[in-house]
Amino acid sequence: MTTTLITGANKSLGYETARRLIEAGHTVYVAARDPERGKAAAARLGGRFVQLDVTDDDSVQAAADAVRAEAGHLDVLVNNAGITGVPKTPGDVTGADMLHVYDTNVFGPVRVTRAFLPLLRESDNPVVVNVSSGLGSLAAVTDPSRVEFHVPRLDYNSSKAALVMVNTMYAKEFPGIRFNAVDPGYTATDFNDHGGYKTVEQGAEVIVRMALIGADGPTGGFFDDEGPVIW
Repeated sequence: MTTTLITGANKSLGYETARRLIEAGHTVYVAARDPERGKAAAARLGGRFVQLDVTDDDSVQAAADAVRAEAGHLDVLVNNAGITGVPKTPGDVTGADMLHVYDTNVFGPVRVTRAFLPLLRESDNPVVVNVSSGLGSLAAVTDPSRVEFHVPRLDYNSSKAALVMVNTMYAKEFPGIRFNAVDPGYTATDFNDHGGYKTVEQGAEVIVRMALIGADGPTGGFFDDEGPVIW
């Protein structure tokens, strides 16, 4: 039985990823900050709820302790929880704005990964998927033919670029765990008032695919649904 935890799993990409992995036979911990929403989502999905606020060290450790007590290990960790921040032009972004976004999008995955590393080491096939974005690709945001070129978000874009580097450093440090970052693409979610051109089902495809890789799968990469992302 494969045990999986997904942060921010009560809606959108996290929810669809949980649905697909449960369908594939995983025992999925639906991790969410809000207990009411998280419990409701877990009940609908047939998953297990665990309260987890990625910005709170105590909450993250309590979630890791709960999974250890119930399952004893973790096979797949999906760092999906993220925020967009407040829309501002780069020149108007403050240090406080950056800290707010990074606390969830960068420091959050670091907190969660660090807390769950002992459980991942207990797995025969440990996998970590970090949900980044094409907006974190230097190549994409400087290419006028790409949609990412037209999104001048200093806080969000740089946080997603930082997450790819975080993923790279973990992959180098822990060769026995497959760490990969993914770009779901411009997906219709609450982040963009459902204005994305991809459905949640399409956006979750690459997350699910990388969550299901075997021991011979890649590590340290950045992928979208077409393959490696030019970063």
